[in-house]
Amino acid sequence: MTTDRRTEIVLPGVVAPDGLQVRTSPIPTPGTGQVVIRMEATGVSFAEQQMRRGRYYDQPPFPFVPGYDLVGVVQAAGPGTDPVLLGQRVAALTKVGGWASHVVVEAADVLPVPAGLDPAAAETVVVNGITAWQMLHRKARVRAGQTVLVHGANGGVGTTLAQLARLAGAQVIGTASPRHHDRLRELGITPIDYHADVPAAVRKIAPGGVDAVFDHLGARSVSDSWRLLAPGGTLVAYGSASTRDDTGPKQLPVLRILARVWTWNALPNGRRGYFYNIWAGRPLAKQRFRARLRDDLSQVLEAMAQGHLTAQIAARFPLARAADALRLAESGTVTGKVILTP
Repeated sequence: MTTDRRTEIVLPGVVAPDGLQVRTSPIPTPGTGQVVIRMEATGVSFAEQQMRRGRYYDQPPFPFVPGYDLVGVVQAAGPGTDPVLLGQRVAALTKVGGWASHVVVEAADVLPVPAGLDPAAAETVVVNGITAWQMLHRKARVRAGQTVLVHGANGGVGTTLAQLARLAGAQVIGTASPRHHDRLRELGITPIDYHADVPAAVRKIAPGGVDAVFDHLGARSVSDSWRLLAPGGTLVAYGSASTRDDTGPKQLPVLRILARVWTWNALPNGRRGYFYNIWAGRPLAKQRFRARLRDDLSQVLEAMAQGHLTAQIAARFPLARAADALRLAESGTVTGKVILTP
């Protein structure tokens, strides 16, 4: 990779992982209020798995460069930016565009990464860490002594969420394939085989129900999760992984979850349900959105810097092997997040 060229991974349409394309172009010049980040680590999230199928509910039209977030060093800064940013290691949430050697972002959207943190380690908790922190503390408001259920506790969000819940003093029950159970136990999580009767297994551990459930699986699972809540409990749904390979309108799975949540919240049952969207509030209150994002990611990165949060890196691939990275992430056989590096 030459220093004067940018390498990007392009998603040209609905393709298999092998259909990803490599594109090179001159390194861009940042505009007013922008910086160019030399990427050190980006990741494969569930969003990219949906995007390559055309199933992410608000993805841009094809072709585009995927990549939900990244960590890297500010290489150039445009007019109107703080020159102190030059040379700093920063994290940024992008939604798309992160799978590139050099990425242009708004300077207001970058956050310094604590000194000493490995870029790949920090990358595991950018979108995953913000998602986990906000669901745990801004939606469910989990407290010490409570019991929570985390579906997919071996995944990128799941491992981060479970660790943050443990850090908050909660007991964590996590669903995963048996191959991941030993690792979950090492993290202080009580594992349940997701192939088994999950509601029955949860009831054995928490007969009175759980205080919070975090469910990314879809409408059918969300209904089971709601019934597992204790009085005063909170359900946070944040995806529809079970419909990843479905056809039909891509907004339908989310609308089904929203319909259930709205119905349950209208009933006088003492429980609450939410559908979490990391981008909620940005169009109407961008400055407030950015401030909240900075606050929450700062707390997650600081927890990692202090050793309270362990990075769960499933594997590392060079950017040019994005197809292999995507295949591995989609296999469901790994714990944590698959990372791409330059």
